[in-house]
Amino acid sequence: MEQNFTPEELALPPCKYEYLDHTADVQLHAWGSSLKEAYEQCGIAMFGYMTELHSVDIKQSADIEAAGHDLESLMFHFLDELLFLFSCEPFLICSKLVITEFLTEGEEYRIKCKCYGEEFTLGKHPQGTEVKAITYSAMQIINEPDKNNFQVFVIIDI
Repeated sequence: MEQNFTPEELALPPCKYEYLDHTADVQLHAWGSSLKEAYEQCGIAMFGYMTELHSVDIKQSADIEAAGHDLESLMFHFLDELLFLFSCEPFLICSKLVITEFLTEGEEYRIKCKCYGEEFTLGKHPQGTEVKAITYSAMQIINEPDKNNFQVFVIIDI
């Protein structure tokens, strides 16, 4: 079901990620002006590996939640929830992610995220590479607020 969105919701953020070669897999490298933005960019990078994001219109939205016990497990579960959103109905491919809650202190780390995009449709969306799973292998989260350095490195199984 198509939804109505404000111009602000339709505006896409700048690209702050790249793909790095890795044996039989791919490494996502994302960054931002905050750790929250780096997480958002990493999620978008994963969707960008599945299709060309310029072909994705914002017609639907979905909310996801993820929790972990540290930054790495939070990233793993966040990307895993996004992959699940794509892999099951409504097969949502997202061109924009907005993390609305980002708790990274205390006992439980938690993310709530609004995901904007549309149902993946062959013919409209060029088929990129299938992402099979998220991995912890060589995962790196750089969180240095004093240096304004927020980066994430995640290997995805393709």
